[in-house]
Amino acid sequence: MIKLYLIGVSILLTAILANIIADYINLTTWYKFLNIILEKGSFLKGLKEQTIFDILWLFFIYPLILGLGYLIAAKLFNIFY
Repeated sequence: MIKLYLIGVSILLTAILANIIADYINLTTWYKFLNIILEKGSFLKGLKEQTIFDILWLFFIYPLILGLGYLIAAKLFNIFY
């Protein structure tokens, strides 16, 4: 149970840091993207508003970074427990 919790916290901290960095370099975060979808009324209309960099960030780079957050936590857990 502790392993699951620590991995969850690691992914959360990774997500927060990734969102701070994305916002700093003016990439669309999931929070902004969801607001655009609600504003435009559909997923596809919201998607058309994004740059190629935003799309790459949202659908490829961001999930990869979250996966790295998992790997870091799993490795740290194996070292310390």
